[in-house]
Amino acid sequence: MLGLVPDAVLPPEIDEAPRRTELPGAYCARIAREKLAAIPANPDDVVLCADTTVALGRRILGKPVDEVEARAFLDLLSGRRHRVYTALAVRRGDKVWERLVESRVRMKRLSQLEREGYIASGDWQGKAGGYSIQGPAGAFIPWISGSHSAIVGLPLAETAHLLQAAGLPVWGRS
Repeated sequence: MLGLVPDAVLPPEIDEAPRRTELPGAYCARIAREKLAAIPANPDDVVLCADTTVALGRRILGKPVDEVEARAFLDLLSGRRHRVYTALAVRRGDKVWERLVESRVRMKRLSQLEREGYIASGDWQGKAGGYSIQGPAGAFIPWISGSHSAIVGLPLAETAHLLQAAGLPVWGRS
């Protein structure tokens, strides 16, 4: 909601598999950096890449591949606190700026009806941890600590700061 429109959206082709013993925050930051490195750009282009990771303790909960995995993720998260990491990486020329934002989230204890209804909705598809608070699963989240915008997508304050550091005017544009 910064009012900026990208000139292009280029999905990078990288391997997003976690490395053995890699911690969730470090994993998230590495993926954002690798996405950034995979995007070709002119020297004056400002490139922004990000990644969001849901973690329960040291366990990284990626995007579920099917309903079985989505249900397993919901079972793990139900009634528990977990962390959501969003990593940003911005590049202009040879200069890179990075930021990792950590938020804590509590999911209420889900009933079988809630769990199965959510799985049937398909909203879990393509979502880290198998849910998104900006959709129907928002009703499952009674508490967060940290950045709501980071949990939804991009942390707005941190994104604006990094873009300004890269010389992109965020405020006062006409």
